Amino acid sequence: MIAFAIILAFNQVVIKLTNEGIQPVFSAGLRSVGALAVLLVWMRLRGIAVHTPRAALGAGVISGLLFSGEFAALFWALDHTSVSRASIIFYSMPVHLSIMAHFWLPNERITAMRAAGLALAMGGVAWVLLDRSAGVAGGQASLIGDLAALGAALAWAGIAMMARRSALARLRPEMQLFWQLAVSALCLIALAPLFGPLMRDFTPVFLLGLGYQVVLVASFGFLFWFFLLTIYPASGVASFSFLSPVFSVIFGWWVLGEPLSLDVIGALGLVALGIVLINRRPRVPS
Repeated sequence: MIAFAIILAFNQVVIKLTNEGIQPVFSAGLRSVGALAVLLVWMRLRGIAVHTPRAALGAGVISGLLFSGEFAALFWALDHTSVSRASIIFYSMPVHLSIMAHFWLPNERITAMRAAGLALAMGGVAWVLLDRSAGVAGGQASLIGDLAALGAALAWAGIAMMARRSALARLRPEMQLFWQLAVSALCLIALAPLFGPLMRDFTPVFLLGLGYQVVLVASFGFLFWFFLLTIYPASGVASFSFLSPVFSVIFGWWVLGEPLSLDVIGALGLVALGIVLINRRPRVPS
């Protein structure tokens, strides 16, 4: 889980760098196309049929639309705001998931400890959104980019709820991911021309970044995430997610030279502590 958190964290840097050569929404669409190809090969090698019961078709399409919105928003956010800010907001997903789970999932009620965690984490997100001290040149504090990252976090939480609450819960993780990649590949590629030229200052090196996203994140990475959702409580799967924004802030500073201001560190600390409290389970006497 720690290694997975690092892979996801570094992905934010890879997306931002890839955006320099490929338009964000088009890049997200290409990633879905490539990951879908990898997934189909994986399923063929393992003898997994591409089959969805009729009762789950609607849920599959909705999940795919949420997936499309999540990554269109995230890629676009990283084109307008810093990795540090986008990651802190995006990885607040467990906060939104815990609120949804309170109303729609049994045995995942908000306790006093979780309520305290929610308050801390939401305070950290609000801190990032309200802090406009870092100008575009010194940290890319773009409000519209920050809000796009928040929209991506909400869509991600919605996908987790669909995986537990809808008919998708009865599908294999591979088929859940199939619907998300297939729908998003169509939607993102179709919508990409609305966001400007498809290619920017493209060089072959950007294909390495796209390959990282296709293989390590969008195919096998998400398969691992969905596999965990079939075993552990939805909020419990997010128990290590507080590490990803920590690593993202470090990578943003180390690779991209983004400033580590006290506001960023303070907001990161609140979000991380809040997520720890949200996912902490009370001790059970032996």
